[in-house]
Amino acid sequence: MIYLNYNNLDDETQQHLLSVSKEDIENKFGNDLKAYANKHHLDYNTILDEEAIKNLYTYKYIFNI
Repeated sequence: MIYLNYNNLDDETQQHLLSVSKEDIENKFGNDLKAYANKHHLDYNTILDEEAIKNLYTYKYIFNI
């Protein structure tokens, strides 16, 4: 679960959440994503960004208002 303060949803917080998600995806699926990117001649970082954004929707958030 991720605890967020409702008043602190600025760009810096959003970028931090995205970086945490990227690390999570790299740890879980990094080798598979690299193989997929090489096989299909795609940019690994683009695929990682897309998967990290999708991964954000799997987190459970608790908002403190």
